[in-house]
Amino acid sequence: MNLVTQISRIFVGALFIFSGFIKANDPLGFAYKLEEYFTVFGMDWLKFSALFLSIFICIFEIVIGFMLLIGSKIKFTLWMLMLMIVFFTFLTFYSAYYNKVTDCGCFGDFLKLTPWQSFYKDLILLFFTIVLFIGKKYLSPLLTGSVERISVGVFAVIATSFPLYTVNYLPVFDFRPYKIGTNLIDAMKTPEGGEGKFETQLFYKNLKSNEVKEFTTKDYPWQDTLNWKYEKSETITLVAPTLAPVHDFALINADGADYTEDILSQPGIKFLLVCSFLDKTNTSVFGQINDFAQLCKKENITFVALTSSSDRIESFKKEVNADFDFYVTDGTQLKTIIRSNPGLIMLDGPVVKAMWPAKSLPAFNDVKEKYFKK
Repeated sequence: MNLVTQISRIFVGALFIFSGFIKANDPLGFAYKLEEYFTVFGMDWLKFSALFLSIFICIFEIVIGFMLLIGSKIKFTLWMLMLMIVFFTFLTFYSAYYNKVTDCGCFGDFLKLTPWQSFYKDLILLFFTIVLFIGKKYLSPLLTGSVERISVGVFAVIATSFPLYTVNYLPVFDFRPYKIGTNLIDAMKTPEGGEGKFETQLFYKNLKSNEVKEFTTKDYPWQDTLNWKYEKSETITLVAPTLAPVHDFALINADGADYTEDILSQPGIKFLLVCSFLDKTNTSVFGQINDFAQLCKKENITFVALTSSSDRIESFKKEVNADFDFYVTDGTQLKTIIRSNPGLIMLDGPVVKAMWPAKSLPAFNDVKEKYFKK
């Protein structure tokens, strides 16, 4: 029993640390996922707390996982683990059974799990946590006294500092489909064999027996009108289609024209300013942004803004004195492109070369010296 308990301790503790670390790498992304859950449960009033809860859960998972590994305050640690696992097991079961949230966000963009996979993962964690409760007497602390307290404190500081850094800047490890090095044109293509397979079922009623029978498009009795009458048709999915890594991404101007291919296929350097939701955009940095855009204009370099707030573009441009074009793009895609509002993306042709959050926007001359071809 001792061996099983120790294996369970290492497995559960390491998984909690890993899960918390992955979320801490992108706390804004996890906050978006929490907002989905709030909507599902009719708790939209809690959305204001999504980012705070995201950071808290990241820190809690990392610290409680570390405390389990070193055997610190084992009774408290085990109960915190149990409460959290039971809660998330219920949440993932609800999402899976009712198909409400298609990705739990347990491991961010690093590893996507289906709702049922998330539920089974939590069941496995629950099993190992029960093992830990049964074998609690074998969970002796590895550290004691001040060494234990200092170790937990230092680990808590590290666990807190990391998500605070990434939420103010950008994820240190980028697993998103728009990460640096991505060719957006290639990423918008459906993977080979990803179109999916579908079959149309046709239902005809036998005029003599009143029996409704199912046919395929290859054998339906369309000519036999004396014996059969068409009732309805249904299309079923045999193989689910696979979405392109980058989808629902388009650059639409005020007149509704699509400029996605025109802009992405332009050779050379270009800049996309992402302002996902204009009402939430940090306007204090637009003095620097406007100067950057003017210098781009002098160098004949494309500089455009992307937003999902189509109804606010003109008033926003006047508010911040923006003298560059805005294009409308899906809000979810904009939040995925960069975890900053605004955030600056540099492309070389269709390839993402660099990105900067609002808190560390670069000077034009620094970018020119580092990235522009001599």
